Amino acid sequence: MSASTRRPRATARIRTASVAALLGTGALVLSGCGDQTDGAGGSGGKDKAADVCKTTEGGSDKSKQPSGGPTADPDAALPAKLKDRGVLKVGTDAAYKPMEYKDGGKIVGLDVDIAKAIGKKLGVRFEFTNGTFDGLITALQTGRFDMVMSSMTDTKDRQEGLDEKGKKVGKGVDFVDYLTAGSSILVQKGNEKGIECLAQLCGEKVATQRGTTSHELLKNQTEKCEKDGKQPIAVEPFATDDEARVRLKSGGVVADVADFPVAAHAAANGDDFELTGEQMESAPYGMAVSKDETELRDALHGAMRAIIEDGSYEKALKKWGVEDGAVSKSTINAGV
Repeated sequence: MSASTRRPRATARIRTASVAALLGTGALVLSGCGDQTDGAGGSGGKDKAADVCKTTEGGSDKSKQPSGGPTADPDAALPAKLKDRGVLKVGTDAAYKPMEYKDGGKIVGLDVDIAKAIGKKLGVRFEFTNGTFDGLITALQTGRFDMVMSSMTDTKDRQEGLDEKGKKVGKGVDFVDYLTAGSSILVQKGNEKGIECLAQLCGEKVATQRGTTSHELLKNQTEKCEKDGKQPIAVEPFATDDEARVRLKSGGVVADVADFPVAAHAAANGDDFELTGEQMESAPYGMAVSKDETELRDALHGAMRAIIEDGSYEKALKKWGVEDGAVSKSTINAGV
């Protein structure tokens, strides 16, 4: 899902463990228990926000290291047709720093570096092609890509081919999970409204990327606002998170809700934004492959396990400052 979530209909709870992310040229220390930045909100407003957030969202933490789904063949190799070709065609939405984005005409980012490390194990090259996030799975199913790697959250709905309303729209995909991430709230520097949680966004204009879990979180919160007799959130969905941040920077919205790695990168690299509140709906990112391609799935799983063991996975995470999202083992279809 989840271009971030990028994740439809997530049900996992927030992660409250302390987070330390070194992003870009600066360090950003994030506390998962309350405010993610220094100086968010003003005197008094922060205490009031804490009361609202505690009352409406509770404090239970149900996140955990994913246990995984099917057991892969540990000796699986790439299908001969892919091995002989020497290239795996990968669909992505390259507008999601630091995960995948364009640097000039070249697609770079953490996903690309992880793919390179996996490719060394499999003896093939990963060729990334840019596309629209909400069309990537369809393009995969029609054979345009061999796989999708685009900060896409592994969810049961995507595994089963369901849309956001639970309607069957395809045969689904399998995921090889490689990172965990939640959604975060990004606000203008200074956080004048003292926003710390979704409950405070009732009646406000908020940007997000269309088709992501962050988008779904805002839809669900809008229903809660109305149920509580408050004004709904005026959600402004955009094709990319870059567009959502432009809207936030201009003051057209009070917040942008996006995947943590992307929001944290935006906050750390510039003077316009800051993170606030806790990460929400922590869940695994996965490489998506067709249900029919079990050999490819198992080969990716084995290679992912190998790069965790040899340290190249950790090296890539440190390069992009997202060590907090590391998984200790490779899993398949661990999303809920």
